[in-house]
Amino acid sequence: MQKFKDILETFEDASHVKKIILSNKDGEIVGTIKNIPGSFGSIKLYHHLCLRFGELSIDAALRGVELYSEHSEEAKNYPGKHPSIDRLFYIIEKKETLKITIIK
Repeated sequence: MQKFKDILETFEDASHVKKIILSNKDGEIVGTIKNIPGSFGSIKLYHHLCLRFGELSIDAALRGVELYSEHSEEAKNYPGKHPSIDRLFYIIEKKETLKITIIK
């Protein structure tokens, strides 16, 4: 299995992203990922998913779980430790699609 840090190196540059806002079908903001130390990996991954899928659909969430690699197993075993992965699990379970807004 490829390590998450190695997978991140294959993603597009996301240094210009200040934050990512996730909203539901009613336009209500349900999540925000800020570009702060400790969350840049999630910024890069969600930015990548946005470029590839245009939204955070079930397919995008499944791909995201795969890309988080070793962290996904840890997130399953310790809910709450990786909120960005927990969100992907939620989308898969509830079959919900979220809009991704990139703030530069």
